[in-house]
Amino acid sequence: MPCLMISAMAFSQASVSGYVYEDLNKNQKKENREKGIEGVAVSNGAQVMVTDKNGRYSLPIMEGQSVFVIKPSGYMTPVNANNLPQYYYQYKPKGSPTDFKYKGSAPTGELPKEINFALNRQNESKNFDILVFGDPQPYTEKELDYFRRSIVNEVKNTKKNAVLGISLGDLVGNDLILQKPYATVMKEIGLPWYNVMGNHDMNYEAKEDMLSDETFESNFGPANYSFNYGNVHFIILDDILYPDPRDGKGYWGGFREDQLKFVENDLKLVDKNKLIVVSFHIPLAHKNEDNFRNSDRQKLFDYLAPFKNALLLSAHTHIQQQLFYGKEAGWNGSKDLHEYNAGTTCGDWWSGTSDDLGLPTSTMRDGTAKGYSFISFNDNEYKIKYKTAGKPEDYQINLYVPKVIPFPSKTSAKVLANFFMGSKKDKVEYRIDDDKWEEMQYDETVDPSFAMSVFKWDTTNKLFPGRRPSNPETSKHIWTGDFSKKLSLGKHKVEVRAVDMYGNKFSASEEFEVQNQILIP
Repeated sequence: MPCLMISAMAFSQASVSGYVYEDLNKNQKKENREKGIEGVAVSNGAQVMVTDKNGRYSLPIMEGQSVFVIKPSGYMTPVNANNLPQYYYQYKPKGSPTDFKYKGSAPTGELPKEINFALNRQNESKNFDILVFGDPQPYTEKELDYFRRSIVNEVKNTKKNAVLGISLGDLVGNDLILQKPYATVMKEIGLPWYNVMGNHDMNYEAKEDMLSDETFESNFGPANYSFNYGNVHFIILDDILYPDPRDGKGYWGGFREDQLKFVENDLKLVDKNKLIVVSFHIPLAHKNEDNFRNSDRQKLFDYLAPFKNALLLSAHTHIQQQLFYGKEAGWNGSKDLHEYNAGTTCGDWWSGTSDDLGLPTSTMRDGTAKGYSFISFNDNEYKIKYKTAGKPEDYQINLYVPKVIPFPSKTSAKVLANFFMGSKKDKVEYRIDDDKWEEMQYDETVDPSFAMSVFKWDTTNKLFPGRRPSNPETSKHIWTGDFSKKLSLGKHKVEVRAVDMYGNKFSASEEFEVQNQILIP
């Protein structure tokens, strides 16, 4: 494969070689009796090659690059004390820039004679679960404690059959000193954990994008990498261009040329029967190029198109939505490409009044309660389920039903269902009492329950503890229904049922009362 030249670093190009081997005694040192493993992919972040019959690889490498093994199915890389997979070597002979506010990597010095990667055999079923976290984003140690108490403590008991986890960026909120404490908190979950870089995980002193992840890399490893588990190939990408190449200010969603080259070369070696799961921070879907560079999205689409099964994972927005790409968006796969823009573990940035545990309610602007997700894989297919923090597993729909309506029941009030994992493609029905089931109408609108929680802050005479929630935002998963005009006086019950895109069924119910209309004298 041709060498990708990066002008600022081309002068320091060298070569790195070594072995990928089975570490029989798990001491992470290759010994004579430990044989190399043939056919394992190794990358420098742009080029990808496979090991020969002896498990040996050789790649060009330049200052600032990492070399890493792409974990094959049936093996696992070592993990460190915080359960972070150790699959890479960073080549930074001079270290990170010393004038950055937050420390990066210390000088690595000259390349070792060999860089070897240890693998340990493990049983991997093609049916497995993973955990997915959107934006923990603590800005302070106090908020990190909120994260630990509201999310991590719960997940330790609900992780069930999960074999690994992924955090989709914004691990912290600008204070990069919190990255190591975040990793220590995550250790408590007890699973290998992979991390995506977010826009709040960057070194903002960087003058070029290649250096914006120096602190992230020193704490978590490369910002771009891949690995396999079962019949799934996972790709992790940093999709934040900083500084923005358009004006040098702020950031822009997109990929550098070397990142796209990595994806292209990586996927050339992947069986077309595998499910490809690509994780990044900023979602791809935007009506214009203000937030994401369309040409980069198109290249990613082109590389994924030959695969029948693919899934995109993102966060960043602090809402939850199901995005689908077809031909009009430049996707040329055999079926629509699904992007799950996941709800966040911090919800609406740790805002709102406190719950029963003294933790911020922090409902997201679209009415989605804060939480996390499970993805269940069955061979090369998947199902996603959202778990609201602090609520039962079956809490998937929040109902807004007026407590009273007038008799006779001619009212403009509506039943409203916020189905957190819903999309426009899903079916949501309701009935009042034991009447027949009727379809509800999909309606992109504001969740009134969340709006009321915000307005409560604006109408109080005394400030509440904590932070006012953000203003409500149009939700992409709300359905509405009218009240029957034939309801009798007294109490009634609304039931709502929904079927998601995977065939899972959920329900919720609320009571209301019909009272005599009181006329103004």
